[in-house]
Amino acid sequence: MVATTTVRDSRVPGAPSPTTHDRLVVYRTTIGQAMKPPRFQYRDPDTLADAVALKARHGSDALILAGGQSLMPMLNMRLAAPSVVIDINGVTDLQQITRNGDVVEIGAGVRQSALETDPLIREALPLLARAVPHIGHIENRHRGTVGGSLAHADASAELPCTAVVSDAVVVLQGQNGRREVPASSFFDGFMTNACADDELVVAVRYPVTPAGAGTAFVEVARRNGDFALAAAGVIAEVDGDGRFTRLAVGVAGVASVPLRATDVEQELLGRPVDPATIEAAAKRVEAAVTTGDDIHATSAYRKHLAATVVSRAVLAAATDARNGGNR
Repeated sequence: MVATTTVRDSRVPGAPSPTTHDRLVVYRTTIGQAMKPPRFQYRDPDTLADAVALKARHGSDALILAGGQSLMPMLNMRLAAPSVVIDINGVTDLQQITRNGDVVEIGAGVRQSALETDPLIREALPLLARAVPHIGHIENRHRGTVGGSLAHADASAELPCTAVVSDAVVVLQGQNGRREVPASSFFDGFMTNACADDELVVAVRYPVTPAGAGTAFVEVARRNGDFALAAAGVIAEVDGDGRFTRLAVGVAGVASVPLRATDVEQELLGRPVDPATIEAAAKRVEAAVTTGDDIHATSAYRKHLAATVVSRAVLAAATDARNGGNR
């Protein structure tokens, strides 16, 4: 059969040059079988303004291609069928990591692997540095982006969990300008987010972790690189008497959105760092587990895992804080 694919000249050697991003270059090739993804128009803007304009023009009929680690499988399995795919890999404005005072802004196009090696991230956002190695495999992280993971809104993913526990803010841009949405409000439900049809994620802003705070990220998955059955990210501060003075606990993989375990936080604030006390408080998270039985785990097992990863992460973060934490 004859399949049609649409590309820009910069991606195919010898291809003629289009004069605008709206003028498409179409190549026809005869192949032995049909392409797996549904047919779509491909747009490849070079600037954020062009990307926003395209998203405003096509609205919900357009999907954003960043790293493609979630979108491409969804296209291939026909779980997504956009009329237009907007490739933002050429938008360099989205690929920056900057610090402004007590806030670190990470562009939506920053590769996840960059977070593992960036000294600013290790110094200012140690929880993020601890969580990133749990994302898939290094090959996935070399392509996957920060904005892509947040926009995909998978409740078992690591980056949404870190955003919620860190009180991060997701920056969106549409035809009416920019707006900021707290991570706690950005994730609406199962793989849905607060983006309007004309908006795309352009950055996420994390508050710098306080000096002396301890961090930990604990995850349980069936195999290395698999999605989390349950995961917990924690930021903790401990005083000289060994008592919790600040505690933020986030949980992934146990509900339709990443959660803050506020019951656990409130139970432990002001109390001493004690394994038995932490283990008992961690059981409060079981009530928040809403994921039912599936091929990976029963709901009862996930409740047990949720309490286990929270207990381990809280104790590890407290130990990190007592050892100097984020110096």
